[in-house]
Amino acid sequence: VAEVLDNALQGRDTSSFEFPLFTKKGGRVEVLLNATPRRDANGAITGVVGVGQDITDRKKAEGELNRVAQDLRLLIDTANAPIFGIDKDGRVNEWNLKAAEIMGYTSDEVMGRDLVADFITPEYKVAVAEVLDN
Repeated sequence: VAEVLDNALQGRDTSSFEFPLFTKKGGRVEVLLNATPRRDANGAITGVVGVGQDITDRKKAEGELNRVAQDLRLLIDTANAPIFGIDKDGRVNEWNLKAAEIMGYTSDEVMGRDLVADFITPEYKVAVAEVLDN
């Protein structure tokens, strides 16, 4: 926070600086701060104007979202079935541990590769491509 205020006193605006504050009762409040220099009529810096926003609920929601994403990642990675994903261009963007075990390719080896061109047997390439295009 001191650096943000010092920057404002040096004439540099700071936006979207996040930091915690502690309430009188010992609670924690997450704050988003924008700080800008306060100037007099001649343009000389006379102080700092700081505008804060309570983002505690947003930070809690982000934490919950991260927890759910980690749980989902764990579920996908440890599933007893191969799970893979592709992007809109048919390139692999998901490859779980069971897929690696069955196929023999690690996630790093398949990421970004064309699923149909590189991993589907020739007799099924057309059929799989049609299914994925729909």
